[in-house]
Amino acid sequence: MKKSKLLALGLAAAAIVGVAGCASTAGSSSVENARESQSEEAGVSEAGASETEQTASGQAHGITAPEGDDNHISIGVTPVPHAEIINGVVKVKLEAAGWNVEVVEFNDYVQPNTALEDGELDANYFQTIRYLEEQNAGRGLHLVAVAGIHLEPMGFYSSGIDSVDSLADGSSISIPNDSSNESRALKLLADNGLITLGDTEDLYDLTSIAENPHDFEFVELDAANLARSLDDVEASVINGNYALEAGLNPAADALFAEQADSDESYKYINYLVVKEGNEETAKTKALTEALQSEDVRAYIDQNYQGSVIAAF
Repeated sequence: MKKSKLLALGLAAAAIVGVAGCASTAGSSSVENARESQSEEAGVSEAGASETEQTASGQAHGITAPEGDDNHISIGVTPVPHAEIINGVVKVKLEAAGWNVEVVEFNDYVQPNTALEDGELDANYFQTIRYLEEQNAGRGLHLVAVAGIHLEPMGFYSSGIDSVDSLADGSSISIPNDSSNESRALKLLADNGLITLGDTEDLYDLTSIAENPHDFEFVELDAANLARSLDDVEASVINGNYALEAGLNPAADALFAEQADSDESYKYINYLVVKEGNEETAKTKALTEALQSEDVRAYIDQNYQGSVIAAF
């Protein structure tokens, strides 16, 4: 029963990636689709922004102003925590400095990059440096990380057990299917004694597993489907943003999670990303200044309590 459900999830994930990969060449762009899906929520977003206007009022100091008549900034994000951080703090700060900010939400990791590459966005904010490097190489993109913002610890979750010691031999474990996040997940499992990895010059994959003493079965799924797979597997390694979207707190609910002070934690910082050549524009400077502000640090500390960690 579990394998049939997982096959369905895998096919759905493949369909999502296939559509995302060609979205920018279709008649309706990925950004247009995202904008349409958010139009009904505009009133809610405006209400949320109005609640923070008092605290952000007068805080435009230190934010680069628009140059000429081009005061529009479009930024692609995933919903949690990226859209929350942008809408909760950054958008209001930028608007106080004279910018018109459009926040475009995506529910996968592919479309925000293809939309940025195609010029449909000015920037995006959702990904690690390792994922960006993989996407640039694999998809022929020309994107550049310009500012590190936060770290989301990847965690190991289960809906059926409350201790790693209860994980039976032969258990199924779902992990991300993109190269950088799969490598990250396998390293987390190895660091916590579930498997042993051999040496690698780059990223780990399933062929890197040197020892699997408990005969765990690894199920590769699109990262967006990992939380949904918890009813079909014994455990799952889930990215921080998708865990938060599913109501899971990496600091409280994970059986174990990445340590923010580990030697490799810098690889997993989420960056503000722009297209090559736009690193020094007024828009990029303003976004960087607003995102790397003490207001954003305070917002992260107060709202996520260790499940998201400021990295600037």
